[in-house]
Amino acid sequence: MQSMCAKKMDKVVIDTQCSTDESNYGPVGHQLQYTYCLWYSKKPPNNKGQVHQSFDKTLKLVGRFSSVEHFWAIYSHIMRPSDLPSHSDFHLFKDGIKPMWEDDANKKGGKWIVRLRKSLASRCWENLILAMLGEQFMVGDEICGAVVSIRFHEDIISVWNRTASDQATTVRIRDTLKRVLNLPPNTIMEYKTHTDSLKDHSSFRNTDVFLR
Repeated sequence: MQSMCAKKMDKVVIDTQCSTDESNYGPVGHQLQYTYCLWYSKKPPNNKGQVHQSFDKTLKLVGRFSSVEHFWAIYSHIMRPSDLPSHSDFHLFKDGIKPMWEDDANKKGGKWIVRLRKSLASRCWENLILAMLGEQFMVGDEICGAVVSIRFHEDIISVWNRTASDQATTVRIRDTLKRVLNLPPNTIMEYKTHTDSLKDHSSFRNTDVFLR
């Protein structure tokens, strides 16, 4: 059956006309605490002499949902992260928050980063977003969203929060993330503020490293 929200690989085209009207997916059942938006992005080739495309222009809205049933209607029709090409990302964020460092909800926050060996991204991403939708982090509205980033030698999961200076909350998010992903005790966790990302124009370099 042809996907409603994504076309099969070679091009990995996300249909920006994908319906976000929940009435198109049957009766609303189990409401989530928040409405969410799922975004897709792919970094374009950085050809010499070509003007760099702004990140905002690469973001494509896959769908918006506020119920469990609508989430599964969208999720079941998109590719799994491990099947995406390198330099592709899925971003799941609360409605009204764009997955950008400078967004008002993000600019004072940061993100926890977990680097994964290849082939683990799909399972870890599903476990993470189900935990997020089910409010397992128990930090109120502090969670802004989550990202899975497919790269050539590794894949990366990150969880974004509003307040980087709130150490108790960031530690709780870290510990919940370790539990949700079933990470071994010696897993290296990294944290980076969005202020630092804006300074060095990097998502995953120059991070603070935690081993616990």
